[in-house]
Amino acid sequence: MSDLLDDPIPGQNTPEYTVSEISGEVKRTLEGSFGRIRVRGEVGRVFKARSGHLYYDIKDDRNVLSCTTWKGQISGLSVVPEEGLEVIVTGRLTAFGAQSKYNLNVDEVSVAGQGALMALLEKRKKQLEAEGLFAPERKKPLPYLPQIIGVVTSPSGAVIRDILHRLRDRFPRKVLIWPVAVQGANCAPEVARAIDGFNQLRPGGALPRPDLIIVARGGGSIEDLWGFNEEVVARAAATSDIPLISAVGHETDTTLIDYVSDRRAPTPTAAAELAVPVRMELLAWTGEQGARLSRAATDSVQRRTQRLRDLSRALPRPDTLLNTPRQRLDLIADRLTPALTRGVQNRRLQVVEMSAHLRPSTLRSLVTTRQESLRNLSSRLSLRPIQREISQQQQSLARLGDRMSTAQTTRLDRLQQLLESTDRLRETLSYKATLERGYAVVRADGDLITTKAQAAKHSALEIEFTDGILSTGTVGKPTPRKPKPDAPDQGSLF
Repeated sequence: MSDLLDDPIPGQNTPEYTVSEISGEVKRTLEGSFGRIRVRGEVGRVFKARSGHLYYDIKDDRNVLSCTTWKGQISGLSVVPEEGLEVIVTGRLTAFGAQSKYNLNVDEVSVAGQGALMALLEKRKKQLEAEGLFAPERKKPLPYLPQIIGVVTSPSGAVIRDILHRLRDRFPRKVLIWPVAVQGANCAPEVARAIDGFNQLRPGGALPRPDLIIVARGGGSIEDLWGFNEEVVARAAATSDIPLISAVGHETDTTLIDYVSDRRAPTPTAAAELAVPVRMELLAWTGEQGARLSRAATDSVQRRTQRLRDLSRALPRPDTLLNTPRQRLDLIADRLTPALTRGVQNRRLQVVEMSAHLRPSTLRSLVTTRQESLRNLSSRLSLRPIQREISQQQQSLARLGDRMSTAQTTRLDRLQQLLESTDRLRETLSYKATLERGYAVVRADGDLITTKAQAAKHSALEIEFTDGILSTGTVGKPTPRKPKPDAPDQGSLF
């Protein structure tokens, strides 16, 4: 009987577990006992896998806790873990049975204390400064009078009202507002996207590209302003092709975007003052410069007039200038008649002397010699080489004529094609094609009307449609008529 009750092998009746069962039990025990917890420690090694998941360690002076943040959870972190940073992580404790390890799945990370924030800020500042993002030579000058100003800020705060009010007082400009969160986890990515978005706009597009960007936010604690200390915001501001003014916090607040921006303003109101000059001061300066220009021109004319009077006093009288030439003319006129008489007599004497040497026999001998020379030359001439040369020239002329005819035909065909394509282009670009799409041209007294104010000044209008012209404002029933053939291609279309 005792043999049946005794257990000869200790532990023989203990239940058996499979490896998966024990791993699952440990995981359920960990998750059930701890649930969602917060852990404070220093960030150790940080590794981001190709899959996008983030693996890092949280440690103190004796132990290390492995942490994991999945790819979809990284965008929700207010602070991305960096090695050496003291943080408080929040998540759920779980186990990984394949390696008999446990870790913390973290979905929230915050910096443990202001001292750690300042240490992280100093680290980022040194890194960006080493890359040359703070260098003065890379900063762009601000436009003197921007046409369009882009403002990146919260649309519901007092900051945008202060900026608009200050711009209205100094020099009204067009303002594009890109609404963003100015604190919290969404602050940094939204501000970076806003700066990149303004830079991606193209001049002349549906939404005009700003000439200047203002990134503004009111004052707050370092935690409230931390979004403007993120590296993504600093790099977006540094790569901006549009000049950028940072106006984050009060005058004593400094963030990373202040170092990389092209100009830092102590307050948002000061940013508006940096963006535009004072319109009344410009008008006063322009008026003063115009008055100075008028005075300078008047003084210059007066000085030159006085100089001309002074020089004119040194000149002799006109009648005295003509006395000597008039006397010289009289002397030459007295000598002209005798000189002409002597010239005619000399020419007559030369003719008589030359005619004494001319004899008919001399002329006949000269003519006979010239005739004999001509007969000798004519006997040496032969028509056959001349005819051969003429035949060759005629053949060459015929070939040139054929080539010219072919070239002329080709040129005429090319010009005909060009004329037809140009005519098709003219028909395409004609304003009549625009009329066929439902637009119209408005005229009054032969002039084009482009605005409502111009139309209000005339009692009668002519509206040209695609099928004719309708006159309005005249007595009687309006009668449509065909448009003039030489109507312009431009006008007021609606």
